Amino acid sequence: MRKLACVLMCVFAIAAAAVAQESSSNPVIDAAKNLLQRQSKNLVAAAEEMPADQYSYKPTEGQNSFGHVVMHITQSNNFLCSKISGQEAPKATAKDTDPKDKLVAEMKASFDYCTTAISSQKDSDLGQEVTMFGGRKASKAAAVIGVTNDWADHYSQMAMYLRQKGMMPPTARREPPAGEKK
Repeated sequence: MRKLACVLMCVFAIAAAAVAQESSSNPVIDAAKNLLQRQSKNLVAAAEEMPADQYSYKPTEGQNSFGHVVMHITQSNNFLCSKISGQEAPKATAKDTDPKDKLVAEMKASFDYCTTAISSQKDSDLGQEVTMFGGRKASKAAAVIGVTNDWADHYSQMAMYLRQKGMMPPTARREPPAGEKK
């Protein structure tokens, strides 16, 4: 009985180690996938929150309009995720003056593209060289870091624009605990 218990413990330990190793074989890409899932939800929700007639809003003359920020996220996603995947970037056609529905649809499509582009990547490939903005050489890792930084940067920008218009950004909304009414 003792021997059987020892053998079972060893089998469980080996299985647990295999699962742990399997789940951490691509920790950087796995983290990027998790960020993509969370940030795409927040960025799309922020883009949908802003009324269509406010897409031309700029806090000051020197800043970008809200519509420009949405368009920029699309372009950045397509460019950086193409560098990560090694695929040709989709062509976004929206201009920052296009209607909200077109800008939001293209931004959603860019997140779908990033999801596909990142899904098959491995950490072991992140050292490969790619050509970034202005012909500058960098690693795929730099593209991963760049796109995830971009999501955080532009979400905070969109959140500030929403607050300046008296709206609550998606992540600032408190969800009531289970069982409480909204």
